[in-house]
Amino acid sequence: MLSLLRKSSPASSKTATPDLLDRDHSLIAFNERVFDWAVRDDVPLMERLRYLCIVSSNLDEFFEVRAEPHLTANRANDHKGVYTVESFERLATSLHDLVGRQYALYNEKLMPAFEKQGIKIVSHGDRNAAQRLWVKQYFEREVRPLLIPVGLDPSHPFPQVANKSLNFIVRLGGKDAFGRENEIAIVKVPRVLPRLIRMPEKVAGGRTLLVSLSSVIRAHLGELFAGRSVGQFSQFRVTRHSDLAVDEDDVKNLRTALRQGLQHRHYGQAVRLEVSAGCSEYLADFLLQQFELPPKALYRVHGPVNLVRLTQLIDLVERPDLCFTPYKASFPFQLNPAHSIFEQLKQRDILIHQPFESFDGVLDFLRQAVHDPQVLAIKQTIYRTGPDSALMDLLREAVRRGKEVTVVVELKARFDEEANINWAEMLESIGAQVVYGVVGLKTHAKMMLVTRREGKALKRYGHLSTGNYNPRTARLYTDLSHITADTALTTDMEQVFVHLASQSKLPPLRKLWMAPFHLQRNLIAKIDALGAAAAQGRSARIVAKMNALTDEALIRSLMRAGRQGVKIDLIVRGACMLPAQVEGHTDNIRVRSVIGRFLEHSRVFYFRDGETEELYLSSADWMNRNMVRRIELAWPVTDVQQRQRIVDECLVAYLHDGVDAWDLGADGRYTRSMPQGDKVAHGAQAALMARYARNEGTQGGN
Repeated sequence: MLSLLRKSSPASSKTATPDLLDRDHSLIAFNERVFDWAVRDDVPLMERLRYLCIVSSNLDEFFEVRAEPHLTANRANDHKGVYTVESFERLATSLHDLVGRQYALYNEKLMPAFEKQGIKIVSHGDRNAAQRLWVKQYFEREVRPLLIPVGLDPSHPFPQVANKSLNFIVRLGGKDAFGRENEIAIVKVPRVLPRLIRMPEKVAGGRTLLVSLSSVIRAHLGELFAGRSVGQFSQFRVTRHSDLAVDEDDVKNLRTALRQGLQHRHYGQAVRLEVSAGCSEYLADFLLQQFELPPKALYRVHGPVNLVRLTQLIDLVERPDLCFTPYKASFPFQLNPAHSIFEQLKQRDILIHQPFESFDGVLDFLRQAVHDPQVLAIKQTIYRTGPDSALMDLLREAVRRGKEVTVVVELKARFDEEANINWAEMLESIGAQVVYGVVGLKTHAKMMLVTRREGKALKRYGHLSTGNYNPRTARLYTDLSHITADTALTTDMEQVFVHLASQSKLPPLRKLWMAPFHLQRNLIAKIDALGAAAAQGRSARIVAKMNALTDEALIRSLMRAGRQGVKIDLIVRGACMLPAQVEGHTDNIRVRSVIGRFLEHSRVFYFRDGETEELYLSSADWMNRNMVRRIELAWPVTDVQQRQRIVDECLVAYLHDGVDAWDLGADGRYTRSMPQGDKVAHGAQAALMARYARNEGTQGGN
């Protein structure tokens, strides 16, 4: 397990304030914790493969978003600042180590385990005559018509190779049709081709046999170059910097500018090159020169260059016995499906804990609003909702029924830009009011506001959430949905929607904390107040759950409060730059990360001064971008029962997790949390799944 500590400056000492942890190494450490699920023998085999693929997908995004500054500093021979030659080399060392362990697990553990289950990806050397014939026929029928090998010469330069696409490089012997000895050729593999193909029963012999597309092409490379001999060859894949950069102050139409930017994303600066382990030095050096990459950006892999696509094996092989037992979320137990949600909200707020409770409760809230003739207007933010969304269908139906529909669509949601542009265009085309938020800021807040006529008055009902309006991820991410008729909260929400649409000055808000205006300032004030209380001898406590902690101002305030005596527990799933448990500095601060079957995504902030408790839910992680470059919201939960429920399920359960939790030590390393003495290990997510399974069938206001 790697250490996250930044390289200490010469002035560091035992009495000096400890350095913050390195963000990028913390992200790698997070992926090591995810990788542990692929290693664990108590995890079903298909799920172990799935976690291996998740790590590979996460690393792809890491290279696409985080690697470029390190690489640029290395090219410039820069030895000062955050990004340097040394930071590039340290990062490369850690990444090579993790990738090496991924492929070792794949080859030495997972594939042999699959073979024992009668499931095998068969290489060319292991295929019998009948199987080779079938592969050849498949190649001729499905693959060869889509391949166009490009021989390189002055009139055929190195082709544009798309981000993360599969390709082959070949070194040829002999001469081409014109008598020239151009020896390098490139074969680009279309994305439309499946990366795994299941063999038919007639050649599988009672087993589940698959072949990889790269193996199919490799076996028939020679047939693509008539009259030439194929010598050295290798599959390869290049990862490119893919963070879209658009100068919003200098474009007339953000949507058009982003759509144009998407066209170039696949061809950004190269940051990583993956080749087969047996790739010759000659071909590897040739590719490095083409992509202008240093040797440490080369990753030789013992297997397919894209482990992410191995998720196709899970889809192709129907073996539920090798997967997690399917989990069916219960209908939200605070909702009575037989009664109007609006009437229920007049009695109390409704809290939905996803995915233990179904996202259907949120959809039902919107569905009732759409079909209720007394509902006049619906306003909603969209950050991520996916390409196929029941929620968007409901908004479309609301427009058709004549309701005023306003949607704030965030076009710059990373890697969801195209889907969001398409939704924005669709909604505009049918008459919805679509706005794109504030120039220079991402709208990351998750809120829906319904305005309903009740007698002679208008009444607002609101939904606030820590997660996205995406029904698919709502089954995989832990999040909290809060549906309310609270007048102060819904009035604040209305003011935020008006601000986003008109960009008029935001009036004072009564309950909501909003970034970039006062969320960070209010959090720091709350932390500092608890620090002052502890310094005066009062009992003070902070428990905060989030996805990432990298905002230095908030980190410094937590460290300051900890030194004053505040007991602080931080449940941070991913990157955390706060050095915990450092003697004399952060003794009162514990940091733990919980990596479970579901992705931990809820943001919960608990503050206690003596007997006075406050709890906030939020769309924001404690990152600088969330505090100063995004529209984010945090809101209080004031109902005592609701607040206690959140404390029990989202904080206490995770602080006592002895199965899926990792604790950050003073040395900057995470270690698995183990139960003390003869205590039975407790897993927070498993306990919540069991609790809500018992609630199934007891809905209806219980």
